[in-house]
Amino acid sequence: MFTDTHTHLYDQRFDQDREEMIRRALDAGVQKMYIPNCDHGTIAPMLEIESAWPEHCFAMMGLHPCYVKDDYETELAVVEKWLAERSFAAVGEIGLDYYWDKAWVPQQKDAFQRQIDLALQHDLPIVIHSRESTADCIELIKKKQKGDLRGIFHCFSGSLEEAREIVDLGLYLGIGGVVTYKKSTLPEIVATLPLSAIVLETDAPYLSPVPHRGRRNESSYLPLIAAEVATIRECAVEEVAEITTANAAKIFRNYPEKN
Repeated sequence: MFTDTHTHLYDQRFDQDREEMIRRALDAGVQKMYIPNCDHGTIAPMLEIESAWPEHCFAMMGLHPCYVKDDYETELAVVEKWLAERSFAAVGEIGLDYYWDKAWVPQQKDAFQRQIDLALQHDLPIVIHSRESTADCIELIKKKQKGDLRGIFHCFSGSLEEAREIVDLGLYLGIGGVVTYKKSTLPEIVATLPLSAIVLETDAPYLSPVPHRGRRNESSYLPLIAAEVATIRECAVEEVAEITTANAAKIFRNYPEKN
């Protein structure tokens, strides 16, 4: 059994076959799928999916850094309101993004830190977006980590040294389809660090693993990522599935069973 720790199941690219896509994932052994939020506009479709698949699909609540603009205070208020009203699997996806636009970096840092505080307040893990900003994300985590903060560096793309820093801080690395790409640096990291340091994700509909690269990704492709990790580590896929699923259970504390 597998756990997809990061999949945008509400994305419009799934509008024509969402139910079939989720069933394919379940048939492939992906029994739990965790859904990150982006902003107020993704909340309703995300919660609809969770309601339709309550044993398999679990919502997070957060403001994605790419959606941090001049109205981010209003967006953060929405996040805070929802976290106060009901339970969620995590605060995410939150963090920093220096790839698309650096105009809002100060606001992104403010939003990131305030959402970390919300996670600590509600005893929830965080799911971190760190595109071209891994070092700064690590520095902000260091300031907040007093032993209670847990979470995932989603779609990890940093160096081996940064990966070790993250693990030393008590967080996990999210490994997805990029590990199957020829020019990826992830194989070295996956080979060096123990399986106890990673979780699996698809980031569907983005970053499809080989042989689907360039096409829409979906959660049913998670076993392809697991198979690549197994090849790199020279172990059985079953071992990768067992350990990474157990890691996800630790992070999310078997959400929603605890609620």
